[in-house]
Amino acid sequence: MSTLWILGREDVRAALPMRDAIDAMKRAYAAYSSGQAQVPLRTRVDVPAHQGLALFMPAYVAGEEEALALKAVTVYNQNPARGLPLIHAGVLVLEPQTGQVRGLLEGGTLTAIRTGAASGAATDVLARPDSRVLAVFGAGTQARSQIEAVCTVRPIERVWIYDVNRGRAEALARDIAGQGPVPRDVRVAESPQQAVAEADVICTATTSSTPVFRDQDLKPGVHINGIGAYTPEMAEVPPETVQRALVVVDAYESAWAEAGDLIQPLQQGLITKDHVYAELGEIILGRKPGRTSPEQITFFKSVGLAVQDAVAAAVALRRAAELGLGQRVAW
Repeated sequence: MSTLWILGREDVRAALPMRDAIDAMKRAYAAYSSGQAQVPLRTRVDVPAHQGLALFMPAYVAGEEEALALKAVTVYNQNPARGLPLIHAGVLVLEPQTGQVRGLLEGGTLTAIRTGAASGAATDVLARPDSRVLAVFGAGTQARSQIEAVCTVRPIERVWIYDVNRGRAEALARDIAGQGPVPRDVRVAESPQQAVAEADVICTATTSSTPVFRDQDLKPGVHINGIGAYTPEMAEVPPETVQRALVVVDAYESAWAEAGDLIQPLQQGLITKDHVYAELGEIILGRKPGRTSPEQITFFKSVGLAVQDAVAAAVALRRAAELGLGQRVAW
């Protein structure tokens, strides 16, 4: 008989602090780009009767960071109106050596933390060291971890939040100002232009199908993390910005299969596939350099990799055991 370790959302949050999560994401991306991970493209199941989408993502990571996991995540567009989270998820952790079921983690919190940590890792690798102002588009669950992650790796002094629902942006600003690494100066932007006017780092975390800001409003040298558009039909970043930016992705294969921010400019003839400069893991491994000048615009486009969930879940379970978090049940 084996033992199953169950971690709820508060357990996951306590077991996976942002700095540890960012370090874990760097290792995950390095493992992927070095060929130490098996990550099939996600399986998608549409639930049109309820405006829902289910995604199933397995991953195996070999080597020092050995991990085996499966994440199931759902995105139901009507949920916010019902007072429910847009995203629900669970992560099943298996023992790589035996295949035994070892853990079940609340996946919404894990997804938010690891997605924020991915932007933290990309920002640490690509953004200017003197970055002081952050702009975030979207004020949902993902926005909170994006802010925390960027503020963890850069000395951010001011945060701008823009959301089409101003009340939600105001609530997030009140709630997050001065928390942990986040500065007290958190402001709600009246417009996308105001949000990006002085931004050194931009995070887009929306479900938009059209760009959320204008290319001409960007400062030279800005770094952009695009994490909200995860289908070919969705896009958050202007194609003109993509065209002139140094583009880095989490994985070539999934980016060209799912990232509307790249697929749409490709279809418009504005870029070729060679325009994508590198996987983030390649830069972390030192195989390619990152930013080459202070004025260069850098764009990290992520659609999410199951390797992130597998490594993050393994780290969380390990820390949970050390801290005595969660529940253990016979399996």
